[in-house]
Amino acid sequence: MSTHPETHTVPGAPAVETTASGQRDDMAWLLRQFAADVPGVTHAVLLSRDGLRLLDSDVDKDWADELSAAISGVASLAANITGPSHEKRSARQVIIERDDCLFFVQSAGRSAVFDNRPGNERGEVDTILAVIATTDADAGAVGFEMGRLVAKFAPYMLIPVRVGTSGDVR
Repeated sequence: MSTHPETHTVPGAPAVETTASGQRDDMAWLLRQFAADVPGVTHAVLLSRDGLRLLDSDVDKDWADELSAAISGVASLAANITGPSHEKRSARQVIIERDDCLFFVQSAGRSAVFDNRPGNERGEVDTILAVIATTDADAGAVGFEMGRLVAKFAPYMLIPVRVGTSGDVR
């Protein structure tokens, strides 16, 4: 066994130790890059399913906390709507269109990286990705890039978001 710390690298990000803190740093870097690189995206927040802000793309902290609480409620509502199959299923994505912006909400998986945060259960926390974009953003492109970001989060997740054979997110 080596006495040297193990490192984990995200393409384009500096290599960091595989501590929870280093993993949070990697995820925060990915989130900031996503907000900077995807056309129309202005903000991104990773939150716990119970509405606590975990990471953000340099968003005003008070607003990010308020947004996290509200987005958690939206995700909960979407997951508890009975569909035509008479079953409750998690929504793959929720989009809210307003006059001033578009809100996108997607599940991001379960992680143990945030073990020092409130809202974790058994050392794990279910996460939600919230993205705010301009009204003229290409919703399909933003949704696609969100899926790619969630896939990049997979190494930090105990239970990554998976798509079943019927296309439903589990």
